[in-house]
Formats: sequence, C-alpha cells, structure tokens
Amino acid sequence: MMRSPRELVGGSPAATYPIAFDGRELPAQEGQTIAAVLWAAGILSWRTTRDGGAPRGAFCGIGACYDCLVTVNGRPNQRACLVPARPGDTVTTQEGTGHADLAV
Repeated sequence: MMRSPRELVGGSPAATYPIAFDGRELPAQEGQTIAAVLWAAGILSWRTTRDGGAPRGAFCGIGACYDCLVTVNGRPNQRACLVPARPGDTVTTQEGTGHADLAV
C-alpha cells in the first residue's frame, strides 16, 4: 500500500489560497514557495535564458543557482525557490533578464 509523505507524518491538508501564474490561477498553501506551487501544478519551466531562450526552472532549490527566476508582482529576478507564495501574488514567466522594457 502506497502512502503519501503527508499521511506518514500525520499531517492534514492546509487551506489554500490563489496565486496567478501567467494568467492561470493556482492553489497555494501557507509556507509554500512559488517554486513549490508551480511544481505542484506540474509546471517545471518558468524562465528563459538571455542567450538562446532556453527554458529554465528550479535546479538547486536553495537559491544559489538563479535558474528559477520569475517576476513577482511586477518585480523581476525573484528566486522562486526562496520567495514564499502570498495570497493574490501575480507571477509571470521571466524572459532573459526580466528587464526587456528597459532595452535600448
């Protein structure tokens, strides 16, 4: 019989609240990072690189590699693995440096 980690520790489901990702509403739980919310929704890539536009998501999971950058509430270059999801957050895929509007 397979049991989930939550069942093994006797945890109960936490209440959820919505955050938006690229216009899609996703459920988040208290204490989850944005990366955890995206993973739970099956989203594995949420950034493209400056050179070549290669897809990126979480790599190290501890904020050291910067592969998981997203734009949160209009603020680019936020590490999804470190930023806690808050009710009503608007998260968008980040392309390149996240500052395309400043390009000359």
